[in-house]
Amino acid sequence: MSTFRRLPRATGLTAAKLKTYLAEFSPVENLRSFGTNIVPDLVSGLTVAVIALPLALAFGAMVPELGPAAGIWAAIVGGVVVGIFGGCRTGVSGPTGPKVVQLAALAATIKAVDGTVDVGFIFSVVFLSGLICVALALLRVGRFIYFTPYSVVSGFMCGIGAIILITQIPPLLGFPAPSGVWAALREIPRDLSHAHVNALVVAGSTFGAILAWPRIVAGLATLSAPLGGLRRLPGPLVGLLVGTAVANLAGLEVAFIADIPVGLPEIHLPSFSRFDEMIGPAAALAGLAVFDSLLTCLVCDTMTGSRHSSDREIFGQGLANMACGLVGGVTTATATIRSVANIKCGARTGLAAVVHGLVLLALMLGLAPLAKLVPMACLAGILVKVGIDILDYRVLPVLHRMPLTDAVCFWAVLLLTISVDLLVAMGVGITIAFVRTVQELGTLYEPELASGDADAGRQKVALPEPLRGRVLKLRLEGPLFFGVADTVYRAAAKMKDYDYLLIRLEDVPMADLSGAYLLDDILEQAERQGARALLSGVRPRVGELLDRLGILAKFEEEDVCDTVDDALLRIAALHGVPPIRNLDGRLADDPAGSVDAADAVGEAGDGRILGWEPATVAVG
Repeated sequence: MSTFRRLPRATGLTAAKLKTYLAEFSPVENLRSFGTNIVPDLVSGLTVAVIALPLALAFGAMVPELGPAAGIWAAIVGGVVVGIFGGCRTGVSGPTGPKVVQLAALAATIKAVDGTVDVGFIFSVVFLSGLICVALALLRVGRFIYFTPYSVVSGFMCGIGAIILITQIPPLLGFPAPSGVWAALREIPRDLSHAHVNALVVAGSTFGAILAWPRIVAGLATLSAPLGGLRRLPGPLVGLLVGTAVANLAGLEVAFIADIPVGLPEIHLPSFSRFDEMIGPAAALAGLAVFDSLLTCLVCDTMTGSRHSSDREIFGQGLANMACGLVGGVTTATATIRSVANIKCGARTGLAAVVHGLVLLALMLGLAPLAKLVPMACLAGILVKVGIDILDYRVLPVLHRMPLTDAVCFWAVLLLTISVDLLVAMGVGITIAFVRTVQELGTLYEPELASGDADAGRQKVALPEPLRGRVLKLRLEGPLFFGVADTVYRAAAKMKDYDYLLIRLEDVPMADLSGAYLLDDILEQAERQGARALLSGVRPRVGELLDRLGILAKFEEEDVCDTVDDALLRIAALHGVPPIRNLDGRLADDPAGSVDAADAVGEAGDGRILGWEPATVAVG
């Protein structure tokens, strides 16, 4: 009889369990860490704020309906809120390419009753996306980021890069930012034929300054060591200063950023009167927040050797996006460029992210009037560099050598990201990868029918003459899930003419609902043939599932055995044959060897131990 015991049902949620559960989302641990690395965190926060300023302005400009100020407020809120509540201590949050692209597409299609842009609706969607993130965190879905195939990630990032590059072509040429990819593609021929040279000069000088800055700093460092300290100035900031200086000092006629209001932001209370229209875009933004943030967290883990808390990070992003909806920020996620810079500057706690947000707040309150000096073409030049950097140069050079299924997944995600929707692209990509994985796992299950005593050399008990040809063993190896059901069904269909069926599960670590009912179907097949089924080697995880589904109860308790030998002894007892001899010379029911082995029944005339398994189905 098996030592497996039916497990008791789980008890309800206790106060202790609830306390432990909620502690995962408490900011206390983050706040306590703020005092452990103060000086490097302060320096890093200041540096990252300088990096974030031009990016935030540029991302805000990608949503013309909201303006550059919305990008700044998203960076402020993301830095402070996620720095306190997030699960990645070195991560820095703010507006990111994927999320802003999605929000820009939404903003271009949402209009109020009078035909104007419905800003309240947009910010309500951002707020609702934050609520969804909080719910996802409480459901602990963060762990699933580790199951995202790289082909999906790569196609997603290349698609985002392509969107940014395509949508910035009109601003580069001196025209307003389009409402989406298709609008940009339609307008490009016209824009090229009427391009504004001044805008091209500003954008070109900005982009050139960003590209040349690392080499310039390296050259200056060879002349004087103190000049090497200029490398701390980020390229986007240098590009912003150069592009702005070129436009203003040369008196070029180009479009500039509109006035940014000085002071605290206007509060936008969410309204859910159009909830049915909001839930789809909000879910898309929430999905991107999870996906974008946790991918960056994985990068941070690799660089620091630490491990983030996925669920806490999603929780922090949820609170930050709710705050963005209230204060008028575009949307927020953990940003790769800013997080990497944060780590390289020596940050080790969330204090750096909080300082970055507070510095941006001070700039917003005191220096907002200076923003009107920044030309829109300058921001376009910065975004072109961002779009180029987002492309996955790890995959692109080897794209023609990728496995076919990975290539299909990559191109499907990339094209759907550009042409349809980011969330649809991720869903399709993950589905393709999932189907491919299931198919490949299914091919690992290769049923093998072998007549004769195929397993006699691996067991201590052999079957005597009376049971010869009457026992069939079905051996399963590996996870028993829906992907292998058809393979096992086809193998089971070949099993005929037996009195006893022994189902070996010692090599099955887990099973899903399909796998459990597969065993139930095989049991019913045995009953239809008048055979008796037994189980051996049931692991606790599999046994608990079979018990909960009532499948284990269909077996006699003595027919659920620990080992194959125990099951064979049980079969011998059911068949009423004398004791079966062990292969080491002792009787199976006499471990001490007190009974003379010569008296054992079941030994062939030539001294061999008889064992018979007319068909062994080895699945694995």
